[in-house]
Amino acid sequence: MVLVSKKKGESKDKLFRKFTKIFIEENIVDEVRNKLFYKKPSLLRKEREKELLKIRRQPKFNKRNYR
Repeated sequence: MVLVSKKKGESKDKLFRKFTKIFIEENIVDEVRNKLFYKKPSLLRKEREKELLKIRRQPKFNKRNYR
């Protein structure tokens, strides 16, 4: 839950900017999209495996190869 408290002298625009910033940082939109429809456990497992492959394929920084 996103709570934004108003301080003395803050405008509505500034409050709204604070709210949207927190909203984006907490990935609320992504969570809602993911929970809109039911996903079978097998599909969730495949998605997790796909993400792990992406991480594994990324080249690691190696001091020897860097010039």
